[in-house]
Amino acid sequence: MAGVGLRAAARRYLPRRDHGGPRAASSSPSCPGCGPPGPGAHCPGAPRSAPASAPAGGAEPSAHLWARYQDMRRLVHDLLPPEVCSLLNPAAIYANNEISLRNVEVYGFDYDYTLAQYADTLHPEIFSAARDILIEHYKYPEGIRKYDYNPSFAIRGLHYDIQKSLLMKIDAFHYVQLGTAYRGLQPVPDEEVIDLYGGTQHIPLYQMSGFYGKGPSIKQFMDIFSLPEMALLSCVVDHFLGHGLEFDQAHLYKDVTDAIRDVHVKGLMYQWIERDMEKYILRGDETFAVLSRLVAHGKQLFLITNSPFSFVDKGMRHMVGADWRQLFDVVIVQADKPSFFTDRRKYGPGRGDGPRERGLASACRPVCLGWGHPLADGQAFQPTLGLSENLMRRAHCIGTVSPAWKRARSIGRKWLPGPAIGPLCAVLSSSVKEGNLFDFLRLTEWRGPRVLYFGDHLYSDLADLMLRHGWRTGAIIPELEREIRIINTEQYMHSLTWQQALTGLLERMQTYQDAESRQVLAAWMKERQELRCITKALFNAQFGSIFRTFHNPTYFSRRLVRFSDLYMASLSCLLNYRVDFTFYPRRTPLQHEAPLWMDQLCTGCMKTPFLGDMAHIR
Repeated sequence: MAGVGLRAAARRYLPRRDHGGPRAASSSPSCPGCGPPGPGAHCPGAPRSAPASAPAGGAEPSAHLWARYQDMRRLVHDLLPPEVCSLLNPAAIYANNEISLRNVEVYGFDYDYTLAQYADTLHPEIFSAARDILIEHYKYPEGIRKYDYNPSFAIRGLHYDIQKSLLMKIDAFHYVQLGTAYRGLQPVPDEEVIDLYGGTQHIPLYQMSGFYGKGPSIKQFMDIFSLPEMALLSCVVDHFLGHGLEFDQAHLYKDVTDAIRDVHVKGLMYQWIERDMEKYILRGDETFAVLSRLVAHGKQLFLITNSPFSFVDKGMRHMVGADWRQLFDVVIVQADKPSFFTDRRKYGPGRGDGPRERGLASACRPVCLGWGHPLADGQAFQPTLGLSENLMRRAHCIGTVSPAWKRARSIGRKWLPGPAIGPLCAVLSSSVKEGNLFDFLRLTEWRGPRVLYFGDHLYSDLADLMLRHGWRTGAIIPELEREIRIINTEQYMHSLTWQQALTGLLERMQTYQDAESRQVLAAWMKERQELRCITKALFNAQFGSIFRTFHNPTYFSRRLVRFSDLYMASLSCLLNYRVDFTFYPRRTPLQHEAPLWMDQLCTGCMKTPFLGDMAHIR
């Protein structure tokens, strides 16, 4: 009976056409729906049966092609058992690289969207506050106030061409995915996009060469906080274009990004979250469970975040409890990532190279190291009971602590009170740019693959740690949960399977170039494009999945694979695995290898019945 139900679902979701091709039942005005019929289905205009190889005798090539088409549809139908859906677990951890947790001794964490997961209701607040800042402080038109935040408009990982006011999705090969370019809130025709880039969809490397997603004229939006920024940018451009107002693209972009930044710098977002943590902070009990479990198994923990200590402290108290600091060996706040991971410079008062001497009085790289006593210049590190035992040993081995960590008295470091035994935790209270990961490594000796650091920003949190320091990294991708639930639906599974099969058929049957055969191939190409539109719209009507541009990985996905060993929807996914679990990545076949891909199965590659159709290639 289950098989009967699946066949009925297949007939709903996969394509069927009259007059020689599949007929689509429309699911949206722009992307007609498709779905394959049962095994006995017949397309009018095509023969009911066909030879197993090239057309024999006087058989029409077009009849041969439609016969192959029907064979493939029957194969697709039979290859999808009822249990094929819901194969992926949204709470699973996915590996890009083999990693054994048995070898991980030290766990590090970012705070925002890593330890603390925020509700989506935060984004409209950021959008509205930044919109009002544009109107009231930057004197933008009052008409912009009519725009509200649209949570379904943008996705993470998009690129923005500042000079062209173009928000778009780019794949791993630097090609714009046609149909995903927007100026303001309106789609830009494919022909115009190609014309804007000199007759191609390709974005030159030099425009995207910035290591942190910032080329000379193109920016990539990589963090979750950028969703309201993209929405506001699009709304402001839409208002100016809709009212025929001239504007400077670069200045408009800067004003919007500055307004979004003001929401963070002025502490507005922190105030909203602190006022109602139950509303904004999600899965706090799961965060507590993860941290407690790791400590119970003898793991050392540290925190490096750009957020201020008062904000982090209140959030951690809400999720973990008043004694949350005892779970961590080291806590570093207002770290100014990613510079914290790369800057070797050590500034000190009186040396002539400090931030104040260099006109950087407003620059701030506070660090948070621990409970203890501040040290004067040149004083040897004297650990107290407030230091964790491991850090006491490290400090004695080092002898004299580097200037970035020891100038507590001279630069005004404020030490926080704590229990008699616990990790270090101090806040740098003056605006001095000082301290970096190199000093941190020198003090702790936490180096190489025995350290696993989790963060949500592929560039600011993970890239340098993996490439420069050899740490293992874990990416927190909240969108993954929703995308997997979509992938697990019958509609997605059937649509994608038929699309892959049809693509394989197009590849193999393109050897037929008579007039009627070209018409058949054109009908298949049209159907394939309709299927691609359907699968894209399942994720996001404008931009599709954050991981795919039709068949290619997105630029975001490419960076995810490059900068993370593991990725997951939330930190709580760790609770589903033992602390000594080994993650093995799936072997992804290269193009020249022999994978069990659906398009090859459905065109008989495993049994090679159609090799005669392509014999001339050899």
